[in-house]
Amino acid sequence: MVLSKLAQEVSDALVSTVKGADDVLSALRGAVKNQITGVLKDVGDVATVGLDSVSDVVQGSVSAASQVGTSLTDAVKQAVKGAVLGVSELGGDVLTAVRKAARGAVAGTAEVGGDVAQVAVSAVEGAVEAAGSVGASTADAAKEAAMGVVKAADDISDKVGSEVREALLAAVSLPRDVIEKVVKGSES
Repeated sequence: MVLSKLAQEVSDALVSTVKGADDVLSALRGAVKNQITGVLKDVGDVATVGLDSVSDVVQGSVSAASQVGTSLTDAVKQAVKGAVLGVSELGGDVLTAVRKAARGAVAGTAEVGGDVAQVAVSAVEGAVEAAGSVGASTADAAKEAAMGVVKAADDISDKVGSEVREALLAAVSLPRDVIEKVVKGSES
């Protein structure tokens, strides 16, 4: 898997933005939000076309976090939050953004050789927190993020998909009923 052109551009921009920042995670969240709003404004379509870039931006942010030596689990949580905040600011579909951001987090983590299962849990946690902060349903955000990380993990391999499912089920911070439905495949 190779970073898309957009993901690579985001990674490069974020490395220079967060390197040397006093609070790297806050800087990362803000930079992701700014990247999302910039890309969506450039595309001119906050609907489906524009939201496709959310995954690339989050994937690029994971690459940047890896390059500057920041914890991937912490960075992913902030990147997902930044993505959701950016999409919400422009009036876009927050739940679609949640799913795409979660997918980007898993893909980016696999790309840099990180712990995909733990990052998947952080992505869902970040999605739930961000959804709550913008007035969206946290249960729906948990569902969409879980669906996103599971699909992305399955795309990597059956083994990674299984590890992500196990990590999601073991995470006490996540709504168990919602996660069980996604993991057991009763939600599509």
